[in-house]
Amino acid sequence: MKKTVISLLLGLSAAFGYAQTAYDALLFSENDYEGTARSVAMGNAFTALGGDLGSIGINPAGSAVAGYSQFTLTPSLTFSTSTTQGVSPYSDGYLPYFEKQMKSRMTDLNMPNIGFTINYDTHRKTGIKNVVFGFVVNKTAGWNEDVYARGTNSTTSFMGAMAYEATIDGLTGTDLGAGSAYDFMPWKPVVGYQSGMISTFGGYDDQFVGASEVIYDTGEVALGGPLDQTYGRRVDGGKNDYLINVGMNISDFVYIGANLGISSISYTYDEYFKETAMDPGDFEIALANGETIYFNEMLYKYSYAASGTGYYGKFGIIVTPGGGFRIGAAIQTPVINTIAEEWQQAGETSYTGRSYDASASSPYGRGSYRMVSPFRANLGLAYALGQLGVISADYEVCDYSQMRYRTTDYDRDYFEGVNEEIRENFRASHMFRLGLEVKPLAELAVRAGYGLATSPEKCFECSSDIPSVRNQNLSFGLGYSSKKSFFADFAVRKSFLQDEYFMPYGDYMFNADGSINENAYAPEILNERSLWKVMLTLGWRF
Repeated sequence: MKKTVISLLLGLSAAFGYAQTAYDALLFSENDYEGTARSVAMGNAFTALGGDLGSIGINPAGSAVAGYSQFTLTPSLTFSTSTTQGVSPYSDGYLPYFEKQMKSRMTDLNMPNIGFTINYDTHRKTGIKNVVFGFVVNKTAGWNEDVYARGTNSTTSFMGAMAYEATIDGLTGTDLGAGSAYDFMPWKPVVGYQSGMISTFGGYDDQFVGASEVIYDTGEVALGGPLDQTYGRRVDGGKNDYLINVGMNISDFVYIGANLGISSISYTYDEYFKETAMDPGDFEIALANGETIYFNEMLYKYSYAASGTGYYGKFGIIVTPGGGFRIGAAIQTPVINTIAEEWQQAGETSYTGRSYDASASSPYGRGSYRMVSPFRANLGLAYALGQLGVISADYEVCDYSQMRYRTTDYDRDYFEGVNEEIRENFRASHMFRLGLEVKPLAELAVRAGYGLATSPEKCFECSSDIPSVRNQNLSFGLGYSSKKSFFADFAVRKSFLQDEYFMPYGDYMFNADGSINENAYAPEILNERSLWKVMLTLGWRF
């Protein structure tokens, strides 16, 4: 089984309400440039090119290349598809859970680019020939995902795993049931206990059983019968950079530029797990008052939202040495982000005896912190094929081991543990981008692009130190430029994302020697992800 620490979703992130992790820092630090349809169609390989408003976030010097003022806006559609199915833990391929292949889709309408530049001609033949001022909003990350998985399970349950965790953590029913439990106890078991998903048994206050489990006369606790299990997750949001730009053209030979960048983050994450008895008669629960009820259904929900603002500077240069060659470079300072977050957990359990139905909701947790995203630098080389077109290549690097959390108060050591985890588990990610533009007619351009990013995560089990590929993009597009001021560009981009393996809850049924019971593996699910973007840029020169 391909289990990893981060794949245990509902079981870990919601335990104490919410806690910042190394992977949250990575989520908000990574860039996946969008910009205009032209820049996307050419793989965003624009460090040495410029002239396009989508390129200003990559190299601020690009604003000075065009030689005219311009305005662009770019609406886009994103199509996200997730295909899920359980992963067999057995060599013969037998699948004991989440056997159904489920496909879910999500469509998002967005505006990844809008902005303008004003070009001022100094009317000088040498020196500073043009000065450009601009304000551009470019999207640098998008989170769009709708995941749905479903199947039957006859050996383990979410509630059984929750009961096991509460027991081995030494929790008590007295504490979990207290009116002030959310003030001093982990939120997940509090919700589970107060909503009837888990309870104490046998007269012990520190021994827990799930509502889906049956206690036999021998004292053995096991799943009562087959369950219909459903997992769902929806992620939405994005990161936009608001760029205040200034650029200069020096003798049509050197172009320089600088950005004051303001990064805006908006992120929402909603997750749930549902279990329904295939036959409630399999799940008999004997109450202390002598009554007997039967488990019917449970639903556990976790929601999280974050919003943030960051500030940084970026500086770039483009040099045109002649012969059609262009060389570009840019460096971006660390982004100082302030992030506010809110989270909540809720649960409900129903029985055949409806008077015993229960539900519980945690209060809304709220917090704020600072997170520093690391330096990034990029280099570019381009070659103009006369009037026929241009070919370009970019290299960008960002060392994610330099990400850091900081508190908004005076407790400097609060994040020392997670910062140490970042240093130990992350490294530099290398990004390569290629772009091609061919102009068969003066008014028409045909474009193609490719992008690749290596994983920022260290692989401690790999035989080679060469980082694996994290994702790849393949794009193409068309451009139309009128003889007057109007121009339009169209692009399509296909993103090849890593498949995701995750576990909604962990293994909890063990043999006498402490090894995992091979007949009771907890579910592992494979999520195969697909992402398409379609973009249209409308622009005017003046």
